[in-house]
Amino acid sequence: MNNSIDTTALFKIEYGLYVVTSNDGVKDNGCIVDAVMQVTSTPARVAVTVNKDNYTHEIIEKTRKFNLNCITKDAPFELFERFGFQSGRSADKFHGLAYSRSQNSLAVLDEYVNSFMSLEVYLAIDLGTHTTFICDVSEAMVLSDKPTITYSHYRSDVKPKPEKNADAPKKKGYVCTICGYVHEGDILPEDFVCPICKQGASVFKEIE
Repeated sequence: MNNSIDTTALFKIEYGLYVVTSNDGVKDNGCIVDAVMQVTSTPARVAVTVNKDNYTHEIIEKTRKFNLNCITKDAPFELFERFGFQSGRSADKFHGLAYSRSQNSLAVLDEYVNSFMSLEVYLAIDLGTHTTFICDVSEAMVLSDKPTITYSHYRSDVKPKPEKNADAPKKKGYVCTICGYVHEGDILPEDFVCPICKQGASVFKEIE
């Protein structure tokens, strides 16, 4: 066995998908995250990793609180588009969306969520492109018994598949395995960041 790294091996690590909701003092905001885990039971603490490019990250740094909404397996692609494919700096992600509020006054989605947790930042760990927030749970509630969606289910059954045209000339490029964005060209820069989901070059796969 050699020492090369096949980054697609990381896709075998199973993840859930969640909507992190926050408020900047003027409007509600949110983003999709996948790196979430419980780290202690007494006190109840969870770790949530957020990309620094997200406006939600900026809000959490300022307010030190947010809600974690656990997305259900029956959630439509439109939910992921709303919270994952646009920036809260310019878009109102909650426009026309049904939601309630928890005791900390932050948003809890009314649909496609099986539970939520209100979190207060205990410790922030700088990971370069991301921050892992270790948080105390201040409120938590189960809303349904529907299973939480996994990233693998999202990729295989929710995310639309790109249309194939047998007559179209084959293009050279790289496709983002997270959101499907295609970067055309012979070379993908090592520091390339997906303009849609903000993931790095390691999640891109060469088009064959």
